[in-house]
Amino acid sequence: MAFDGFITKSIISELKNIIINAKVNKVFQPNKNDIILNLYNRGINSSLLLSANPENCRISLTNYQRSNPQNALNFCMLLRKYLVGAKIIDISNMDLERTIQIKFECYNEMNDLVIRKLYLEIMSRQSNIILTNQNDIIIESIKHFDNVLPAHTFNFTPIVKTSFIDIENFSEFLQIFNSNKDISNTLISKFTSLFIGFSRSIVFKALEILNIDNSNYSEKDLEKLYNYFKNLITYISENNSNKYSINKFDKDYTIFINDSNNDSNLTKINNFIDDYYYEKEQIFTFTNYRNNLLKLILNNLKKLYKKLENINKKLDSCNNMEIYKLYGELLTANLYKVDNNSILTEITVENYYENNNLITIPLDNTICVQKNVEKFFKKYNKLKNTLEIVGQQKKEAIKEIEYIESIVFSLENATDLSDLSEIYEEVSETLNLKRKLVQNQIKNKKLTMNAEHNFRTFDINGFKVYVGKNNIQNDYLTLKFASKKDYWFHTQSIHGSHVILKINDNEELDYNTLYECAKLACKYSKAANSSNTPVDYCQVKYVKKPSGAKPGKVIYTNYKTIYVK
Repeated sequence: MAFDGFITKSIISELKNIIINAKVNKVFQPNKNDIILNLYNRGINSSLLLSANPENCRISLTNYQRSNPQNALNFCMLLRKYLVGAKIIDISNMDLERTIQIKFECYNEMNDLVIRKLYLEIMSRQSNIILTNQNDIIIESIKHFDNVLPAHTFNFTPIVKTSFIDIENFSEFLQIFNSNKDISNTLISKFTSLFIGFSRSIVFKALEILNIDNSNYSEKDLEKLYNYFKNLITYISENNSNKYSINKFDKDYTIFINDSNNDSNLTKINNFIDDYYYEKEQIFTFTNYRNNLLKLILNNLKKLYKKLENINKKLDSCNNMEIYKLYGELLTANLYKVDNNSILTEITVENYYENNNLITIPLDNTICVQKNVEKFFKKYNKLKNTLEIVGQQKKEAIKEIEYIESIVFSLENATDLSDLSEIYEEVSETLNLKRKLVQNQIKNKKLTMNAEHNFRTFDINGFKVYVGKNNIQNDYLTLKFASKKDYWFHTQSIHGSHVILKINDNEELDYNTLYECAKLACKYSKAANSSNTPVDYCQVKYVKKPSGAKPGKVIYTNYKTIYVK
């Protein structure tokens, strides 16, 4: 996703009407790549975002609040020192290049009026934000590269391609364009204002509007294309916003001429860019946060599976427990027949538990027969204790595995950062996970549940139905939010959300309403793709939480079952 010359130019054209003569009130740095200047101009507050993020580098006004670190980062502190109270006197870029200069007028330590400049280089991985004095001597930058260091002179990236702005007529364009390649690749390779990715969208949109074949075109088609781009640049430079639009296009976004557009919003490009990239960042943050959380939880689950495997091995060793008891009892009953000082490797006796059938008992020939009896009973008692202890450990391990699998299910069905934050709060307390996962933009606060806001809500035949998104919500929904006369639904022996059907006075339930609620319970469970799924339901007064149970775990009685097909 590239922030190209046309977008850069249009953003600057809009910003000139907003931020020129604006005063810098505050400076924030929410993360290592972004700077936000809080501006005040003619009674209006605005926030200008400068981002050197490799994936989302850009400049625009922003309407979204971002959380800031408790301790300001070094570059932020330096900008506060040099720019708070300063007045913006100009914003510009060279040609259609993506290096933006913001010029400030402010007072130095000696109370002399000076000029300072803030440069934003929008160049993917090489993106940077650089503060210089009026002579372009670098004071500091948000990133340090070999050619960008304090006390060195800031130099613009040299232009090696041709700009649309410098082309005076179609003949010059045609001479530069001279190529047998398709239009999009040729424009990208020849002109500095275009960049792979975004440029394909802006070129293909132009070809679509002008009805030109990308690979089969005439000189007349090229002239139409030349005039299109020259007009687009003119409209952008003059901020003639009712002549061009910006919109999503083929998994990207593009700016294009639209003569029929009557939208005269002077900040529509800024607004679009702000919304587009904020949504993109939210999706990235959500995905990254969920994957990291899932990795921690799955590592915990892997350890539990390994623990369960070891427990099962110990239980397998207890399978012969009763045979040692039998050997001990039979040998004790036949001690009078054997000389205690005899050295035997085995002995054959009658098994009075099985109709006196003969049974051969192996013996340890290094010890006497009496010692063998003691050895058999000792083995039996040891395995008996092992069976009792390890059996309890197995039950606890299975419960823990089921609980973690319910968390995995909640993660798979999480829809936003607040859902993930609630899940993290839960696992950080129940699984003792370290709090290293949470990013600055996500505050780990226990949320006060609001039914209308946090739960999934549905209206079924005039009844309000609520569905929890995770174990914390399930507990709150069932045990605190629901009243005793409401109905509770859950898939039978399958991980899923709690579903609450709210019942008001004098309301009668019909089977169709119950069935639709059961369908919701099935939909928001691990059985979502199954058929003929059993869903239990009962009144909330019959649902209880066992003492010490994990979040989301309840027991219930007086229930009925609906099979969802």
